[in-house]
Amino acid sequence: MAIRRSLDHIVSVDSVAPDDLWRADGLLSDLYHHLLTSPWPLLLIQIAAGFFAINAMFALGYYIDGGIANARPGSFMDVFFFSVETMATIGYGRMAPLTLVAHILMSLEALTGMTGLALMTGLIFAKFSRPTARVRFSRHAVISSRDGVPSLMFRMANERDGQIVEAQVHVTLARGEVTVEGEHVWRFHDLELTRYRNATFRHSWTVVHPIRPGSPLFGATAESLRATNAEMVVSVTGIEGAFMQTVYARHTYEASDIVFDARLTDIIIRSPESEFAIDYGKFDAIERLGIPTAGAIEA
Repeated sequence: MAIRRSLDHIVSVDSVAPDDLWRADGLLSDLYHHLLTSPWPLLLIQIAAGFFAINAMFALGYYIDGGIANARPGSFMDVFFFSVETMATIGYGRMAPLTLVAHILMSLEALTGMTGLALMTGLIFAKFSRPTARVRFSRHAVISSRDGVPSLMFRMANERDGQIVEAQVHVTLARGEVTVEGEHVWRFHDLELTRYRNATFRHSWTVVHPIRPGSPLFGATAESLRATNAEMVVSVTGIEGAFMQTVYARHTYEASDIVFDARLTDIIIRSPESEFAIDYGKFDAIERLGIPTAGAIEA
């Protein structure tokens, strides 16, 4: 079934001037966002690739001009390493620019190197200082009875020792539906939860959505969820206790991740001294009930 995602606003590219298109797309901002959110190995690879590419461009200019003293004639390697020394402001003193073109290229490269160093310093500092939430989500969401009410449940855990203060969770069910006019649309339904906030999210948190009449999941089955390409999007926000900055985490459960007639395995352990602990080895474990959950599959 073809699903068309609704857009709040659609702009024709042909109707936007080039300057407006540049400002609207924010290419430089997108590049900064891409670098800031890239994993560390990928970020370092991209920085290294950019460094060598820029040096190769300047080295090509030096090579064509041939105005570098003590560089071997026809040696691209010599002018490339001269470019690296110039950009990094190393300056060993063996090679130096002779011609006006070489001096101009050297000046431009020195400016490029200082600018690049400033940008990379800011980028790496921002990446180091950016707080993140290490929230673990259970592999499956389950549907079974909770306090006598058919309920959708999944588990979250804070993997850090500190607390996420004033944590809030928001759960949205997205699925394909057909309007009265027969149009296929992609709709989002906010799920009502028994608890939206947690003052001190420190360990584990089981999120519960009661499936009552009026719930988007009332009358749903595993087959109907798969047929509508349903997925459940979970977002968690809060204040990280150490940095005192807002952090967030997001997870998506596809239709195949929602298990009917099952419950989450108990992970609470009580010690002989009546102290509680959490067994994270069973965090993703579920138990099949084998009995249809009353009301969850009946419209």
